[in-house]
Amino acid sequence: MTAILAAHGIDVGINKKTIVHDLSLEIPEGKITAIIGPNGCGKSTTLKAISRIWPVEKGSITFKGKDIKAFSHREFAQCLAILTQAPTAPTDLTVQDLVEMGRFPHRGFLGRGDKDDAKHVEWALEQTNMTSMRQRLLHTLSGGERQRAWIAMALAQRPQVLLLDEPTTYLDICHQLEVMQLLVKLNSELGLTVVMVIHELNHALQYADYVAVIKAGRLVTCGAPKEIVTARLLADVFRVQADEFACSNGLRALVPVDLCK
Repeated sequence: MTAILAAHGIDVGINKKTIVHDLSLEIPEGKITAIIGPNGCGKSTTLKAISRIWPVEKGSITFKGKDIKAFSHREFAQCLAILTQAPTAPTDLTVQDLVEMGRFPHRGFLGRGDKDDAKHVEWALEQTNMTSMRQRLLHTLSGGERQRAWIAMALAQRPQVLLLDEPTTYLDICHQLEVMQLLVKLNSELGLTVVMVIHELNHALQYADYVAVIKAGRLVTCGAPKEIVTARLLADVFRVQADEFACSNGLRALVPVDLCK
């Protein structure tokens, strides 16, 4: 496994409280990685540390072997894009306006775009099937459409890594699958490395190539979903009893049935 991002024994704190403890994790290049764990365990904090939103108190994080602190903000934004939970934008913004914002890391000192800006924006709209909605105002979109617009903005950065914090939150089942299938498409067709914090464990089973499990700010285990995401894991980490079922596509699904006694 070739790691594109790696955390080396990191501690991350918020308001003088350490949330992530001595965590080491390698993110495989060109794969979809799911970070799972109970609420408040440090998943989002880990993601924000990887993206330089939160500084680390101890340890280091590297991108292709280089400490992320050595990159300028502009250089790092050209390598990595992040979508946080429930991102917001002015209500009078159109889809095209939003996607064009993704080109900021590639613009010069005076904010001028290069000759390829329009091409990259068009490409991002096409990849997310948002071309026909380019003039729609963001507040008129459905939840799934809005999430695709934000992903298009991130793609316009032309990053090598896309980080997403709970990308299916607040979406109905249909739009959840739509977003997950879009991420699989971007990964398989573009070779884009995807890292997502996600609560729906069956999405990790169905769509991820690699899973990292965090509990109480520490890495519990990581590996292939079929080996990691099991009924035993739900009992040990989430305190939930679950039944396992075989799906028609040959993969497994977990159905919680009770709390552990």
